Amino acid sequence: MLSFEDMKIKTIITGATGMVGEGVLLECLNNPDVEQILVINRRPGGVTHPKLREIIHKDLMNLAPIEAELAGYNACFFCAGISSVGISKEEYKHITYDITLGFGQTLAKLNPDTTFCYVTGAGTDSSEQGKVAWARVKGATENDLLKIFKNGYMFRPGFMKATEGQKKIKSFYKYIAWLYPIGRALYPAGFCTLKEVGQAMIKAATKGYSKKVLEVKDIVELAKA
Repeated sequence: MLSFEDMKIKTIITGATGMVGEGVLLECLNNPDVEQILVINRRPGGVTHPKLREIIHKDLMNLAPIEAELAGYNACFFCAGISSVGISKEEYKHITYDITLGFGQTLAKLNPDTTFCYVTGAGTDSSEQGKVAWARVKGATENDLLKIFKNGYMFRPGFMKATEGQKKIKSFYKYIAWLYPIGRALYPAGFCTLKEVGQAMIKAATKGYSKKVLEVKDIVELAKA
């Protein structure tokens, strides 16, 4: 088991060209507890920093060409993902479950004690028996990742406020961002910031947390710890 006392991390981030991944990356760049960052992108992310290295790799199902470069990291913030809207159930399962589990299995082989933080979403179905297909797939992904990583944490954010300076913000978020302060005040269990998500991931990797599945209230609590 990892010792979390005064721990510094070297982390891999996936999905850094998306909204969630970019928000997490910004927190890692600004946090002194993060010593090194490796981002794996399908296309250049356009970010440079002394502690940041980028690998352009389009097929996360085939990690053989870059496998050797994934060794030596003690954290992974897996932010890659896709909405279930507009795609088949089979494609959604392949991207959400198959690719994530394949990546996780490779990483666990190389870095067995790594802390793996996976972004799922509010409403994920841990029972894998519910009526909502995407929630079942997310639940299966969470459950099987936790079998692989003893230091695994599943993050279930709800509505997330983007961090100031972010460029990769989903278009519809720009139009409904005004809802955030109202939602946070009236329903805090459903609203958090991407800053809090990134900070909570870093805290999970450096200090640990009592729960393996983090709902919004847990994310906010851990970010403040």
